[in-house]
Amino acid sequence: MLNEYKILLADDHKIVRDGLRALLEKEPGMSVIAEANNGRATVQLARELLPDLVIMDIGMPDLNGIDATRQIVAELPSVKVIALSMHSDRRFVVQMFRAGASGYLLKDCAFEELARAVRAVLKDQTYLSPAVTGPVMEGYLHHLATAVDEMSALSPREREVLQLLAEGKSTKEVAAVLCVSIKTVETHRQQIMGKLNIHSVAELIKYAIREGLTSLDS
Repeated sequence: MLNEYKILLADDHKIVRDGLRALLEKEPGMSVIAEANNGRATVQLARELLPDLVIMDIGMPDLNGIDATRQIVAELPSVKVIALSMHSDRRFVVQMFRAGASGYLLKDCAFEELARAVRAVLKDQTYLSPAVTGPVMEGYLHHLATAVDEMSALSPREREVLQLLAEGKSTKEVAAVLCVSIKTVETHRQQIMGKLNIHSVAELIKYAIREGLTSLDS
């Protein structure tokens, strides 16, 4: 009997999840075991269900796909992640692979390419869509050689605080989501602003959108 690979779908648009589920479940040996509409729920489901693979959107509310991937891979190294994103910008690709993703595809790819990527990643291979390979790899090599990544200065918790603030949550609401004190959130916010040399919440929101931590439609 053919082993079935367990797949978790993470996307904040139900129509996307429904389409992916319908297509993946026609593939031999693939079973969609759960769906999530934000990064925090994705991390929790990964812990509970231990899927073989997570197909991860990047621009999700509450916790974005980059930080969700980072948490999953750090805690559950046997779980593979493929990013399925509308973003072809090098920044997003680099951040996803740095977070531990094993594959990156664009949402307008053909399903055959997604199935090919899934099978490659489940065999411990890395998959990068040909649509982004050339410019991304050139930029990535240049980035490794010359650039200092501002985001690397932020701790994982600071990135979470930044996203939640950028999504319009108050300090009290952020504290409740992260189960920490208001004072702790205020301290994180001050540290974030200091590290990024940003002086207002409006600038923080612009920065978070530019870096893919959140989006205007999340």
